[in-house]
Amino acid sequence: MTDNVVEQKVELDWVTRLADEVVAEAQHRGVDAPIVCASGISPSGPIHLGNFRELITPHLVADEIKRRGIDCDHILSWDDFDRFRRVPKNLAGVDDSWEQYIGMPLTSVPPPAGSPHASWADHFKAPLLEAMEATGIEVRQISQTEQYRAGVYRDQVLLAMRERFAIDKVLDQYRTLEAAENARQKATGKGKGAGAGGKGPKLTEEQAAAATEAERGSGAASEDDGSEGKAGYYPFKPFCTACGTDFTTVTAYDDDSHELTYDCTRCGHSETVDLDTFTNGKLVWKVDWPMRWAHEHVMFEPSGVDHQSPGSSFVVGKDLAPIFGWERPVGPMYAFVGIAGMAKMSSSKGGVPIPTDALEVMEAPVLRWLYARRRPNQSFDVAFGPELQRLYDEWDALNRKVADGSAQPGDLAAHLRATSTASGLLPATPRPMPFRTIASVIDVTQGDEEQAVRILSELEPDNPVGSTDDLRPRLDCAERWMLGYVPAQDRTIVRTKPDAELLGSLDEQQRESLRLLADGLDEHWSLDGLTHLVYGVPKIQRGIDPEAKVKDPELSAAQRTFFVLVYRLLVSRDTGPRLPTLLLAVGADRVRTLIGH
Repeated sequence: MTDNVVEQKVELDWVTRLADEVVAEAQHRGVDAPIVCASGISPSGPIHLGNFRELITPHLVADEIKRRGIDCDHILSWDDFDRFRRVPKNLAGVDDSWEQYIGMPLTSVPPPAGSPHASWADHFKAPLLEAMEATGIEVRQISQTEQYRAGVYRDQVLLAMRERFAIDKVLDQYRTLEAAENARQKATGKGKGAGAGGKGPKLTEEQAAAATEAERGSGAASEDDGSEGKAGYYPFKPFCTACGTDFTTVTAYDDDSHELTYDCTRCGHSETVDLDTFTNGKLVWKVDWPMRWAHEHVMFEPSGVDHQSPGSSFVVGKDLAPIFGWERPVGPMYAFVGIAGMAKMSSSKGGVPIPTDALEVMEAPVLRWLYARRRPNQSFDVAFGPELQRLYDEWDALNRKVADGSAQPGDLAAHLRATSTASGLLPATPRPMPFRTIASVIDVTQGDEEQAVRILSELEPDNPVGSTDDLRPRLDCAERWMLGYVPAQDRTIVRTKPDAELLGSLDEQQRESLRLLADGLDEHWSLDGLTHLVYGVPKIQRGIDPEAKVKDPELSAAQRTFFVLVYRLLVSRDTGPRLPTLLLAVGADRVRTLIGH
């Protein structure tokens, strides 16, 4: 980013509205700056593009507050003291031997084989930190492992243990409500399976995913709330000092001495520890989260559906936060982010795209725009297939509207948030040629960058590309997309010799169309010129002025027929990259050879 601070007024959009609400709430509570916006991410597996919404939503709100000149602190709380819950499937470098680490803190679990990082948590943090750097997201990082083990939360832990009966009473109300709601849904046929077996309305794919996730929960949202056992309710969960896991049960606690006794069901170890000094444990999630809101004075923190379903952590936190001297922050629910053609992403599974994967094929402002242009409660898919070309077309169209002053206020706001932060502008491609054009050239040249750049330089003869740096990072994005995401069967393979059989079967009109094309190549050798030529050949054959704009279904059909003929002669298919781009990529001499001239 540059040092030029962006000071453009942002029109009302969802970010502005949330920032207004947060600033007003801070004023209502009498909170001095900085205003704290929070993200919480558990590095339990690949931190995917759905998790990224947990990070970028507070970033955008915090950034808007900073643009107003108000001190704001965006914290990223790494939930790396969470337990290792399950071994992800199909994750490189991981096998069933990792089962032995279930129940240990994520910072105590070894990383996948071959990783340069010290722990499981560090291994999955690293790519997100890289993506944050690329997208201009600045945070203050907090490791929950470091916080708990350093005794930072000692007073809060003792408070929670002292108030355990009040906490249990709150939780029990929600346990009852949740059970009643589940029973009601089961009785009315609106619970699990609604829409699948004939009962209730048919759910959309998005609704079905939301319902499944809300029922099942994910990650910390589904953790035990410390439900009352034989010895009573305790909101603190120790990690066993013998085997390192949290398969422990608190059997006694003395409020005066703060001595806690636990048994480990994994290894059989029993121990009495002093919570005035013992730091190898943590509050259960539903208590831990509101405790941290109070400790950090959090004013804004969004969360997903699994945290806002009946009886879940964000809902319960409203009644638990006051125990720690705070109120629940402003916290909108954000919807799922999916991948076109894939099931809902889950960080407990391997193989899901993460932000650095998206940045391989998307310029950083484009990725930011995907999230900035939609309200948090709107679901959307990130497409790595052909739709990516349309996304770039939309982005380039928006840039043109912003440049000529015709962009709508909401679009203008989303563009500003995509291209800059309060700290300055994000890097952009100096010469943003159409993504689909660059990709087509990469396709036809089989990834030969030197040849591709030569062809791209010929697209605008009057304004040739001066350096490959002018085309980056878009050139690199297009190359990685074409060579890494487009299936081999969809790639374009230019013929090495003419199709003699097809050429021999042509009628006189078809031969004339190819002659007109061949004769006009040199004169029209530019992207615009060739576009004019290929659409003009059928006009000339029908006695129509090539410059004339004609709406004629028969002419349109003739143009399509001509295009198919040229595609078949060049690439042995009925379709391919845009024909003018393909002609430029193949080269005039080779085109003449393949079309028999």
